[in-house]
Amino acid sequence: MPTADAEVHLDPTALAAQMAEDVRDGLTHRPRTLPPKYFYDARGSELFEQITRLADYYPTRTERAILDAHAQEIAEESGAETLVELGSGTSEKTRLLLRALTGAGTLRRFVPFDVDPAVLEEAGAAVAQEFPDLAVQPVVGDFERHLRELPRHPRRLLAFLGSTIGNLDPAQRAAFLDDVRASLVPGSAFLLGTDLVKSPDRLVAAYDDTEGVTAAFNKNVLRVLNRELGADFDLEAFAHRAVWDPENEWIEMRLESLTAQRVRVDALALEVELAEGEQVRTEISSKFRRQGIADDLAAAGLRMTRWWTDPDEDFALSLSVPV
Repeated sequence: MPTADAEVHLDPTALAAQMAEDVRDGLTHRPRTLPPKYFYDARGSELFEQITRLADYYPTRTERAILDAHAQEIAEESGAETLVELGSGTSEKTRLLLRALTGAGTLRRFVPFDVDPAVLEEAGAAVAQEFPDLAVQPVVGDFERHLRELPRHPRRLLAFLGSTIGNLDPAQRAAFLDDVRASLVPGSAFLLGTDLVKSPDRLVAAYDDTEGVTAAFNKNVLRVLNRELGADFDLEAFAHRAVWDPENEWIEMRLESLTAQRVRVDALALEVELAEGEQVRTEISSKFRRQGIADDLAAAGLRMTRWWTDPDEDFALSLSVPV
């Protein structure tokens, strides 16, 4: 079945305007921040794929193993006719779900959802080739803004994998889960991947590898801003830092200015003075506990019905339904 043209809720002009707004806001407040969504141009996506293969970076392979073990149960529990996946394209994890759902005989359509039209085009073509009887209906959008505009198919499984929800602060996470609940009709379900609290040493090692791949990934956000907003960040003038925050139970990725410097962002007519040692937070990655996840889901009107984890309880998948 041919891939449908993408449904577009976020055109390049809107994306550029959003980037400008986000960067201005993040760089003009203290502590300074940059949103992690701007890591992922083609180079950033390539670097992240390298990160997922590093020995210390356990989340991707652990989540994949859980899916491999329980995809059939997920298919049976959800009975999904439509799989909507937020942001991970044609990854092996997605294909595990697609194979289980098509094998169960229920799946009719796949809706990949991403901010990047090029990623969606590649995802749609690859899935259509492997699953020729599946309707592939891409949607271009930002999961923090456009979930409520998704087609309201019955018996829909909305999948948000990779513990990407951990990149949202608590207020953003609550708003996102409210949007998830609003987008689900009776008979639908929400599959969520979450990284779990564990030894801080293991967590920091996962975000600060000795090969420097994560450092390159972190600095790539500066490369994106140089290209898209006419900034003049010197990547060599920053060092990657990964820090565990025990109070909030999250990892922070930061870029530390190695010298006092002035950075100009031409598209914003903005100059930023950075002191030596000043840090810009580029990502939080929250780690979760089962009860906390259940509470967050319940606050949004979702009831957790299933919980799957690996033998070491490093990572979890949960299935929830609207109430």
